[in-house]
Amino acid sequence: MDMEFATATSPFFDALRTAEPFFVMAGPNVIESEEHSLKMARQIKSVTDELGLQLVFKSSFDKANRTSSASFRGPGLEYGLKVLQQVKTTYGLPIVTDVHEAYQCELVARVADIIQIPAFLCRQTDLLVAAAKTGRVINIKKGQFCASSVMANSANKIRLAGNPNVMVCERGTMFGYNDLIVDPRNLEWMREANAPVIADITHSLQQPAGKKLDGGGVASGGLRELIPCIARACVAVGVDGLFMEVHDNPLQAPCDGPTQWPLRNLKALLEELIAIARVTKGKEPLNIDLTPVDEEF
Repeated sequence: MDMEFATATSPFFDALRTAEPFFVMAGPNVIESEEHSLKMARQIKSVTDELGLQLVFKSSFDKANRTSSASFRGPGLEYGLKVLQQVKTTYGLPIVTDVHEAYQCELVARVADIIQIPAFLCRQTDLLVAAAKTGRVINIKKGQFCASSVMANSANKIRLAGNPNVMVCERGTMFGYNDLIVDPRNLEWMREANAPVIADITHSLQQPAGKKLDGGGVASGGLRELIPCIARACVAVGVDGLFMEVHDNPLQAPCDGPTQWPLRNLKALLEELIAIARVTKGKEPLNIDLTPVDEEF
């Protein structure tokens, strides 16, 4: 049976997928306060404006999949959306935030321009369909447990629900215990989903449940120092967008501090990534010629 997809994409989606050399989704991992969110939005926007990059502000109202029940989750749906609306109104920025349950999608769509599906939930059909029906752009993170080929199916669930505005995001694959690996081949293979490919260059450096806590228990650790390494590789391969969590004081961040990129270093990293993106031909397929070479080659 042939599948019939909606094809008319939104102007916002078209602007993202044609952004040069890439667009950026950035912000603190979780909403800490209205004051902090506005500060971060203002300062990140200042950097991306200077560099000529399209910015989508990211922050979460709830981190529902924390390693420990004692971990900070965020302010919740109602207050979190009020903060994100304030950021949107004040700075004219599009918003991306994640959902965890189907009922949240309609409420979140009133504020968010992009609804993000967390990696652990990338195959949850009811959640994907509920998100799709909002008509917003949907960013699906690839599950740490999934092959890249799964993302074509997840993207098609969005399209079959009547929404062609879908993106797929690489954020690493589990490799043994407490570690993630970014396989750059996934960035190529995920293009088979016929959707913009995003690289999450901060969550990719998580070490799930890899940090022992004083007094017992564990939390997610991370390898912040390798974020530039992964980012350079992803941009060289060729991606449509970068997802990165940025904080003005990572050592005091209440959530995922070890993998948030310091605000102080944001401009320098993005400048380098722009330079790489402008010289690479990673987005263009290389036609391999297997014709035998004669002596005059």
